[in-house]
Amino acid sequence: MESMPFQLNQIVPWGRSFDEYRRMFSLSTADLGSRILGVSDGPASFNSTGSKQGQSIVSCDPLYQFSSGDIRKRIDETFEEVLTQTEANRKNFVWESISDPVELGKVRMEAMEEFLKDFEDHSGS
Repeated sequence: MESMPFQLNQIVPWGRSFDEYRRMFSLSTADLGSRILGVSDGPASFNSTGSKQGQSIVSCDPLYQFSSGDIRKRIDETFEEVLTQTEANRKNFVWESISDPVELGKVRMEAMEEFLKDFEDHSGS
């Protein structure tokens, strides 16, 4: 597949997992024992997973004004496009903890599904 510019013309929901957050922000066990504010978390599973483990996490994002059904619809509308562009530009990514675009899609979708379940459980939508 020929490389093309990676371009998203609108905001897309793209959630990360708890483990990705830990690595991305170098969160220690002591850090996770503190109160954490997640800003612009989107449909990440960090809050859900961390809360289940006893962490105190509050997340805020403009996305949360929408119903879980609307968020799911947007995920479904954009997911394949993000993966297609990732595959076309795979040489521009560092594939260490996630091996390739297929695994990336699996990890991201699992995180977003976890987010949606938690969001539904706590928002009533």
